Parts: sequence; C-alpha cells; structure tokens
Amino acid sequence: MEHVLACASSLLSCHKVGAFCFVLLFFILFMDMLPFSGWFWLRYWGGSSSSPALMNLNLNLIPGDGRTVLQEEGPLLLSSIRARLSMFVIEDKGGAIALMLASLLFLGTWPAVLTLLERRGRLPQHTYLDYSLTNLLAAVLIALTFGQLGDSKRGMPNFFTQLGQDNWPSVLFAMAGGVVLSVGNLSTQYAWAYVGLSVTEVISSSMVVVIGTTLNYFLDNRINRAEILFPGVACFLVAVILGSAVHASNAADNEKKLSGSTNANKLGTSGTVEPSKQVLDKDAPKDLENGASGTKQADKAEAGTAEYLIELEERRSIKVFGSNTIIGLGIVFFAGVCFSLFSPAFNLATNDQWHTLKDSVPHLVVYTAFFYFSISCFVIGVGLNILFLYRPMAGVPKSSFSAYLRDWNGRQWALLAGLLCGFGNGFQFMGGQAAGYAAADAVQALPLVSTFWGVLLFGEYRKSSRKTYVLLGFMLFMFVAAVAVLMASSGHRSTE
Repeated sequence: MEHVLACASSLLSCHKVGAFCFVLLFFILFMDMLPFSGWFWLRYWGGSSSSPALMNLNLNLIPGDGRTVLQEEGPLLLSSIRARLSMFVIEDKGGAIALMLASLLFLGTWPAVLTLLERRGRLPQHTYLDYSLTNLLAAVLIALTFGQLGDSKRGMPNFFTQLGQDNWPSVLFAMAGGVVLSVGNLSTQYAWAYVGLSVTEVISSSMVVVIGTTLNYFLDNRINRAEILFPGVACFLVAVILGSAVHASNAADNEKKLSGSTNANKLGTSGTVEPSKQVLDKDAPKDLENGASGTKQADKAEAGTAEYLIELEERRSIKVFGSNTIIGLGIVFFAGVCFSLFSPAFNLATNDQWHTLKDSVPHLVVYTAFFYFSISCFVIGVGLNILFLYRPMAGVPKSSFSAYLRDWNGRQWALLAGLLCGFGNGFQFMGGQAAGYAAADAVQALPLVSTFWGVLLFGEYRKSSRKTYVLLGFMLFMFVAAVAVLMASSGHRSTE
C-alpha cells in the first residue's frame, strides 16, 4: 500500500495528471486490498490452472519463498476460495441500514461539490461531462466486484451471465429510471443557482417522499410497516415546511443586508447584482470557453456580508439576475417529479411486479440493473451536455468540446462528485433490495447533509437572524427524525 500512496501524492500534485489518475488510483487501491490481487483476479476471469504463462506473469511479483508456496498450493487455494465465495447480497436489516446511511452521506455531498464548482465559475456543461464519466465507472466497479465475484446464488445469476439472458423488459425499466434520474440531476444543477442548494434539495426530496415512497410501498407488496412508514413521511413533510420557512427568512435577511450595503449602486431593483454593472476582466475571453467566470476576482469578503453576496454573483457561472422566481421553482418541481420516478422504475426492474419476464428468466440482480440504469444515465447526460456546449441555456456562456477537454480547473472535484453519486445510488439500491425501496427512500433526507455542507463550505445562513437559526435547528431535527422513522419501517425481502 505504501508504494501506491507515494505515487498518489506525487501524481496529484499536478492537477492535470492527477484528475485522471484519481480514478485509476481509486481502482488500484481497491484491488490492492484483495489478497493476491493480480494473480487471483486474472485467474478468476479467464486463467486456467494449466496456464504457466499467466501463473509466471503474476507469481514473479511475489518474492522467492512465497512464489514457491503458491506454485505448489496455488491451484488448491484458488479452488477453495472460489468454493467459499458467493455473490455479495445484503440479506439482513442491519446491513441494509448501514448501506442507506452511507448512501445518505454520499448523495448529500456530491451536490455540494458541483455547487462549489459553479460558484467558482466553472461551466456546468464541463462539470457534468466529467461527473458523468465517474458516475458510470462506479456502476461498472460495483457490477464487476459485488455482482461478479463468486458463484451465483439460486435465482440470482452473476453479472456476466445476466448480460446474455432474455430480460429486456426489466432492462428497459432500469434504463428508464436512469433517463429520469439524469434529467433530474441536470435540472437541479441549474436550480441550485436559481433557488439555492438547500431549498432545491428540500423541495425535490419532499416530492420523492410523497410520490416515490408511496409508489414503492405498494410495489413492494407492503413489506414496510405502514404504521411507521407514513408517520416518517409526515415528519419529512414537516421538515419541508420548515425548510421553506428557513429559505424565506434567509432571503429576507439577505435583502436587508443588501439594502444597507455601501455598494448599492451595483444592485438591481430585485436586490441582486445587475449584469451590466459587473466588473468584467478586460482580458477574459468573450465566450468564456475555458470555463472562467470572466469577472475580476476581488479581495475575498467575509461570508454572510452584503459584499460577499455581491462577489459571489459576479464570479459564478450561471447568471440569474432579474429572472422570474417561477422559473427557478418550475425547474425544481420538474426535477422533483423525475426523482420521484427513478426509484419505482428501478424497483420494477429488479422485482418484476408487473410480470413482464418469461417464467424461466430470473429477475435482474440489483448490480446488473444498476449497470443498465447507469448506462442510460450516462448517455442522456453526455448527449444533452454536449448539445449545451454549443447551445447553452440559462445565460451560460457558449463553449465547445475542445474547450471542455482543455478545462482542468476543478476537474478532479467533478470526477469525485460522480463517484460519490454513483456509489450513493448503488448503495441505496442494494439496501432497498433487502429492506424495501420505500425505506431506502430515507436517503432523500439528504438535505440534512447538503445543509451541513452549505453552512460549512458556502457560508449559507452566516450572519442571519435569530429567527432563521431557530427555524434551521428545527428543520434539521425533523430531518433526523424522518431518517430514523423511515429506516425503522424497514421490512425484509426474501432472496430465496
């Protein structure tokens, strides 16, 4: 492990090389934790016990005595390991809840990472293209490890086996879920600028709870305890109302700060910076193809002050000054509908409640379904964002594919966001397969995490009124209650 970490520190010192090596090193670290990683994995996926070239290739990496032992005992050890291994499937409630908690952390963190890049002036098209690459990579890693390692379980074929089966109805459900998730994620990337990170996540999550969780409860044949599940939904809705109140109170606080600012000549009638009065850097490119904001970087103001709010609006990539509030809310509600549908679609893909598969065809294993889900998510995300490079929306500057390839500013963070989202979704589906997708929707309490990052990273609610802080505290309390109650409603889905 030491040689891998040493390589990581030197490579990541150069941001251009480090961004791509970040993904490669992630995979190497994962493999390095497996015993006899190179030898075992190559042997498992295509080597035979009578392949001396393959054996020598990998055993040469092992010092003398260890090589002799493995040459003599290797085939027996390999067959013993393979006999003990089986596909990794979560079958207990505790494991499912652990996965849902990890998913909650990941899915609440990646929006904050993308918001950080947008606030620094990176074009959202560039960011989403990078994000899409590692989001797909996460699904591939999950499929090739959890979904392929070991022998198949009864009625649950391995990943490669399922790729050749006649399960297209379920595949289409999985891919439909990927389409709506990709469109929803793309919409929220713009909604964060129009409405703000916290309120966007609160509204979209509330719609998932009301629509998606209810659909999953009936699709799962009511394996979740309704007497616990629906009070959890009620707690979530109370938190949503409090979240809206927090947003309104914080907006009033910001308006009060701006009205008393000495930079009032830079403010429009709506309390935002007028685009025509921004201080543009004369050396900034006209079309901003390099992803820069095109504004001169002023001395950093203290978070929570009017000067900080003005500087933020000057340097961010999505300019929304003077826009109608209904536009932002419309984007948020559209994203909420998309998010409400992707989990039920995935539920149908893995459990075939509508009996679309032939009797002899097993249901899609969660890992295979997640792979198809991520493929469609990737195609839609990349296709739309390449289009947006040349035909941008929401006042974002025009760019090009070559400009995207040259834009290394913050690329490593966009790649990290893709991994977080990919593994977050994968863990949510793995937990939902065991405990019920209605309970897995507890991860929609991710505004709890997003609000934490908003306060820590972006200075949201800094220097706000006491009323705002009280409402914020009650909102976070209700989110914690919602997570606890929804997880307590977990049932158990038999894998037999």
